[in-house]
Amino acid sequence: MKKIMSIIALAMSTAATDAVNAQTSQSQIGSKQETLKKKNPYTLVYEGAITKNENGKVNIHPVTYKLNGIDIAANVYTPASYDASKKYPAVVVAHPNGGIKEQTAGLYAQRLAEDGYITIAADAAYQGASGGAPRHTDKPQYRTEDIRGMVDYIAQYAGVDANRLGALGICGGGGYTLKAAQSDKRIKAVATLSMFNSGEVRRNGFQNSQLNTIQERLQQAADARAQEAAGGKTIYAGVAGITDEEIAKTPTDLYREGYVYYYRTHAHPNSTFLYTMSSLMDLMTWDATDGIDLINQPLLMMAGSKADTKYMTDEAFSKATTAKSRELFVIDGATHIQTYWKPEYVSQAVNKLVNFYQTNL
Repeated sequence: MKKIMSIIALAMSTAATDAVNAQTSQSQIGSKQETLKKKNPYTLVYEGAITKNENGKVNIHPVTYKLNGIDIAANVYTPASYDASKKYPAVVVAHPNGGIKEQTAGLYAQRLAEDGYITIAADAAYQGASGGAPRHTDKPQYRTEDIRGMVDYIAQYAGVDANRLGALGICGGGGYTLKAAQSDKRIKAVATLSMFNSGEVRRNGFQNSQLNTIQERLQQAADARAQEAAGGKTIYAGVAGITDEEIAKTPTDLYREGYVYYYRTHAHPNSTFLYTMSSLMDLMTWDATDGIDLINQPLLMMAGSKADTKYMTDEAFSKATTAKSRELFVIDGATHIQTYWKPEYVSQAVNKLVNFYQTNL
């Protein structure tokens, strides 16, 4: 087991490098986006994605707005036969770590819009098509603020009933949604899918595999920040790219299937597993479940029965004892990544979400 986990730790650190070597050039990103646009004008990479807006169907509306001085790129989805003079419930959708609005967050936003919700999926600040530098900064306080920013924007959108506003967080976005809901009572119903507690994993390692190196990694983060402060290059952790052979040798479902999803089947040039090494100073001292007793809204947490991340959902759910109501919904047979795209699992999750939001919004 220790050998397996050391392989994971190595895989997650092999791309720690400087900004010049770690990041795809802007010209390369632009070229890849143009290629994607030939397949989908909105560069959506999920199955069944909207390719054009039509009357009587769900429509997509790319928007930008400011959040703490940073330009945020988002997609708003409106239901079929949307009428701005009417009132609709709304849901904000927070994307996974490394993910962007064109992947699973967009899929769930579109599917919920098909059931009558106005939805928004936004790229996190410093990530995707949103602004902010250094790129791929991944601090919990920023990701939590991203969710509040989506609430700010969608609550004022034409047709939205701000008193019927829910949230859905997927993977890392699930942990940040739990945190946002603790204080943001504009969120009336809270749901997570395949929740990933970013702080716990960055601190302890996946499945608590790096407990013996916490202080060493904190020192690396501090050194990286010192280099940035001195005007040096930004150091990155994570995985910038991976070969098929490396994917095949990856021992855990989360990372093996995640590499396939993000770098093969649902690849997008704005999506990356990279994050600034200095972000670990914030990530490793943060936990999605700290203060979870402040959540008094209805709570739904969903995870696959075969997900090797399910322990994080179980931990959080057991602590969320002050939620107005709470339910743990297990998607039989699903792994973590399969809940992002596999039709039978996505449909189960969407059906459960619709029932949950109909009951609580």
